[in-house]
Amino acid sequence: MLTSVSWLIRALAYALFGADLFSHHSYGPVERPAVAIAYGLSGVLLVLWALLNVGDGGTSAQRTTVLALLASVSGAVAVQPGATTIVGVGFIATIDAGTGIRRAEGWYVFGAGALAAEVGLLFSSADPKAAQGVPLLFAFALLAGFNRRAYRVQAAQSKALLDQAERLRSEQRRVAVLDERTRIAREIHDVLAHSLGALGIQIQAARALLTDHQDTDRAIDVLTTAQRMASDGLSETRRAVHALRTDTPPLAEELARMAATHEQRHGSTVTLTVVGGAAPLPPDQALALVRTAQESLTNAAKHAPHRPVTVDLRYGDHDVTLTLTNPLGRGTPPPADPPPDAPDAPNAPDAPGASPAGRAAGFSTVDGGYGLTGMRERLLLLGGTLDAGPAEGRWKVTARVPRNGRAVA
Repeated sequence: MLTSVSWLIRALAYALFGADLFSHHSYGPVERPAVAIAYGLSGVLLVLWALLNVGDGGTSAQRTTVLALLASVSGAVAVQPGATTIVGVGFIATIDAGTGIRRAEGWYVFGAGALAAEVGLLFSSADPKAAQGVPLLFAFALLAGFNRRAYRVQAAQSKALLDQAERLRSEQRRVAVLDERTRIAREIHDVLAHSLGALGIQIQAARALLTDHQDTDRAIDVLTTAQRMASDGLSETRRAVHALRTDTPPLAEELARMAATHEQRHGSTVTLTVVGGAAPLPPDQALALVRTAQESLTNAAKHAPHRPVTVDLRYGDHDVTLTLTNPLGRGTPPPADPPPDAPDAPNAPDAPGASPAGRAAGFSTVDGGYGLTGMRERLLLLGGTLDAGPAEGRWKVTARVPRNGRAVA
């Protein structure tokens, strides 16, 4: 559409040039045929130029040649008295040449027009000083073409940058969606691993009470606790789906709640210590520490039942450290006074540190999964660290997250 309008304007300008040349000026017996021939030849060259723009547009050499001929014809005749109007044809050709891909095209057409004007002066009766304006017009047309070319290049670059920015935004949206799915999947995994691990302990205890000691009343109590834990686990799973869109409770408060729940469900003493001035953490970091504590408490209930657990939360200048420790080895009897035929507390012979295989599996979970490995990966994404393993007869899990967005050394 724009190309058609452009050529319509050029055709109209050519017609106006002709009307001015042949209706407002009188020429001598030599000038009139020269102007008529130049005007007609310019029209033929314009048509040829238009044909070159149809289809593939012709070669660069063909296009430059036609434009140079237009500038030459119009420049040579424009210096004749009364024929200055025809320089408009060369003016248009020079602007178009300056807009081309190569600057050399513009200089070539400008040189052809300016040289033709100087040669035309040799056969003209016009004042040489007055005729010097024709090369200046070609020079002005060349500058206008170069400016138009720079504008087109800038517009093309801007369009390329906008396209690139749009592709980048699209890629960022795709990555954000994938990251959201990954994090939600991790949250669901962590909640289920914790809930099912703790639920397995209760079911194991209920089975022992029913099969070994026929203690129906205590088995019912254990199953009631298991049912409540399953319901709580389902609720936590639902909350995990929206974990990234909801506020996270204060870290110390959440740890205290988890400690109380662990004592109630598993009969273990949990000692929570908070050192340093509490500082708000980003939701991702606080949630990562909460999940680490949750996984560690579940492991402690499985591998060291009814043994005391120590939870230490320290706010440092550059990081926040969460440490959970519990004794290694088989569990002790429940603190309550059980009947003489009460079963031993369920325990896991493959507890961390109980065997070489157990010590090697530093990041294995209560059911052979990779919960702590997932915690470690989560913390690494946040610039934090996670260490887990036996130390001085105790199983120790240490998680660190940075403050102020700096990675933990």
